[in-house]
Amino acid sequence: MNPSLNELLRVVVAEAAPAAAGHASSGGLGDFIVGAFKAGGPFMYVNLFWLAASLAVIGERAVTLLYRYRLNATAFIEQVHKMVRSGNLDRAVKFCGMAPRSPLARVIRAGLINANRGELEVAKAVEEALAEYTPHVSRRVQWLWSLANIATLVGLVGTIVGLIGTFRALGNVPAEQKQALLSNGISEAMYNTGFGLSIAVLCIVSHLFFSNYAKNMVELVELNALKLENLLSRRGSLEVVPADPDVRAAS
Repeated sequence: MNPSLNELLRVVVAEAAPAAAGHASSGGLGDFIVGAFKAGGPFMYVNLFWLAASLAVIGERAVTLLYRYRLNATAFIEQVHKMVRSGNLDRAVKFCGMAPRSPLARVIRAGLINANRGELEVAKAVEEALAEYTPHVSRRVQWLWSLANIATLVGLVGTIVGLIGTFRALGNVPAEQKQALLSNGISEAMYNTGFGLSIAVLCIVSHLFFSNYAKNMVELVELNALKLENLLSRRGSLEVVPADPDVRAAS
């Protein structure tokens, strides 16, 4: 590299830290964000779109898994088992219907409705319900990993484009303007890199949380479905449970 360019880079780096500190102390977070988007160039707005997409997926999964599918599984299963042991299958079916959005309640309900048809039919109904409802638990979670990669690559492209434009323009400006031009170019590159990596970190952390949460939920549903099958198989006498049109339509 040219010695004069090396010297120029050292000057820019030496002045960048105090300048950034002064900017952070003089302005708030809002001013910093506005300044970053102004200095970061068009690829900052491209990554802003991917940030919005990531937040939409995270919000949808949070509402679905933490609120819509939320159910006290221990208390729910205890009540269902008590009703089954006492022969109140009708009541158990209605009790499961009180949580229509929960995958656990739907799978247990499907097994209870077929309780009077024998062990094989119960197993088939439970297996079919598991195949139908458990994929909803992990839906769109894998998108977060892809969004993390996309945001990182978009930030990298913005960094490269900013550096290419800066070094190309250095040969066409007077010497006294090179320092400011190089400083602006490095700022554009670093803003793109930082923004892309920030989105990626958010997506990866969210993916880790939701994937583990969904995995535990699916395992809980499968375990309690197996317990229900075993409980129904041990019953001495099976009571007739009225057919439910909703479950028949789903099957």
